[in-house]
Amino acid sequence: MKQSARAWFFDVLAMIFGSALIAAGLVLFTIPNNIAPGGVSGLATALAYITPVTVGIWTLLLNIPLIVLSWWKLGFRPLLKTIVTTLLLSVLIDLFGLILPIYTNNVLLAAVLGGVLSGVGMGLIFVRGATTGGTDLISLLLNRAFPNLSVGSLLLIVDALVVVFAVFVFRDIEVALYSIVTIFVNSRTIDAIMQGVDHAKVIYVVTERGDDILSLLADDLGRGVTVLQGRGGYTKRDKHVLMLVTHRNSFAQTLKAIKTVDKKAFLFVTDATEVHGEGFKPI
Repeated sequence: MKQSARAWFFDVLAMIFGSALIAAGLVLFTIPNNIAPGGVSGLATALAYITPVTVGIWTLLLNIPLIVLSWWKLGFRPLLKTIVTTLLLSVLIDLFGLILPIYTNNVLLAAVLGGVLSGVGMGLIFVRGATTGGTDLISLLLNRAFPNLSVGSLLLIVDALVVVFAVFVFRDIEVALYSIVTIFVNSRTIDAIMQGVDHAKVIYVVTERGDDILSLLADDLGRGVTVLQGRGGYTKRDKHVLMLVTHRNSFAQTLKAIKTVDKKAFLFVTDATEVHGEGFKPI
């Protein structure tokens, strides 16, 4: 019960903070510079330019049919969080439009900063299993059909279609150029945040004191270790090759422990952007 309540607390926190960052990025940087940052937000920006309806209201209206169509695919809980996030984002866009200043001095800088803020906000929301609706929702649905493509890359493809529409509305080719910058920065930021959650280090240790290191790592530090048998090509002596995966926050501690046992151990480290199994993401 406590774990469920804690999970919902972080869900709500991510939805509020993430929606606020997205809304701030739109109001401060992209909307005042006529940048269509892809997605429903970009489409809403273009439609608000040619109609008296605000960006926030257009965002809500465009999301309603997408949410209805996605109900059967994502299930109740993720969709419930998406509905809450969509409503929250729509309200915050119009609210921030009344109280926040706008930046129009440098359009390129606005495009970059708008992409960063929106990307961080979307990444936080995606990590908690929700979306902001719109093309975010479409990209997550497509990710289930094409799991080898990242969410950020799929979002990039879908958003390109929105940019084309915005160019016709604003009748300005620079809209496309600056929008591409925003979308690219946005998608890279999303991928960085989502991959960073599962990011880990894979450590390989070649040593002649494998039993001692194994005892320290497994028994004292509780690290899971895989032992491989090896042989030195030059020395012809038998060696142990230890392989272990560790979280970033315990990486330095693990290296220090290995060095206390065998200062002559040969180590090399690689990055793992996604890890499944005990102690990490469930399979």
